[in-house]
Amino acid sequence: MWRLTLISIICLLGCKESKKYHDTQHTSELVANAGELTDVFQFQDKLNREFKNPETSPLPDRYRKNFTSLDFFVPDSTYRITAKFTRTPEALPFFMPTTTGGKTEELVYAIINFQLNGKEHELEVYQNTELIQQAQYKDYLFLPFSDLTNGEETYGGGRYLDLRIPEGNTIVLDFNKAYNPYCAYNAKYSCPVVPKQNRLDTHISAGVKTFSN
Repeated sequence: MWRLTLISIICLLGCKESKKYHDTQHTSELVANAGELTDVFQFQDKLNREFKNPETSPLPDRYRKNFTSLDFFVPDSTYRITAKFTRTPEALPFFMPTTTGGKTEELVYAIINFQLNGKEHELEVYQNTELIQQAQYKDYLFLPFSDLTNGEETYGGGRYLDLRIPEGNTIVLDFNKAYNPYCAYNAKYSCPVVPKQNRLDTHISAGVKTFSN
């Protein structure tokens, strides 16, 4: 993941169980959504391969050796949303704190607005000032968020989404691809802390769940 790559580059410290696809109460939903959610299953498979590989995994060896899969919510197209994307060209760089007391320099690139679970929501989307110096990440955007599942079904510190700068004034948010920061698995990593303005007053029952070894 781009943000996890950034964490490794900047911090140098470094910042499942079975998939629940067979859950009977969701079987019909999975069949109905299988085609449109193919990229979500690909995302999950890629993430699992990275976590199993000793060269890319954040897991300590004692957990990685028996690792088979992260625990994911059942993919749900409800959590794939088209949001309004409002650029903020006058924004100035600021320092976002990390879990180890460090900081990363970010810009608020845009404000996004969307409806979910019967509510209106607003989030800030960030661009890292160091990462955009690399050509392959020039259009990379970072969306850290927290929600009402944190500390119960999901990691207490919130989760991340990787995005690309859209051409127009809308952007697709797919919370099925929400993932945990590396510090959720290993305390040696330093990870950006979710800003208070990106706390969602709703349940995001999508993406990666909390890790249990």
